[in-house]
Amino acid sequence: VQLQASGGGLVQAGGSLRLSCAVVNGYTMGWFRQAPGKEREFVAAIKWNGGTTYYQDSVKGRFTISRDNAKDTVYLQMNSLKPEDTAVYYCAAGRVITSTVRIPASYAYWGQGTQVTVSS
Repeated sequence: VQLQASGGGLVQAGGSLRLSCAVVNGYTMGWFRQAPGKEREFVAAIKWNGGTTYYQDSVKGRFTISRDNAKDTVYLQMNSLKPEDTAVYYCAAGRVITSTVRIPASYAYWGQGTQVTVSS
């Protein structure tokens, strides 16, 4: 399974970006990020049926995860971006349960990341 995140770039604080990634049918899709010198951290996830979403507290109200299974695509809409959102963003797929949705090791498949840089 090959995943590829796209849509990253350079944006000023307060701006928006939308990331995209191919879905894996039947799998929960997650977005993670990793800033230089930091561990990979959970950002958001969405169940296969799209009915349940999860967010890291720091992005709630600013980021929205969604999936279009007909287009085999998962999106991360990022609004009101802050410099601290700067990181490489990765999409991932896994058969995860609620208690493990925020744990990177729960995901079986990972894509190459896309850089998001937010300038102040």
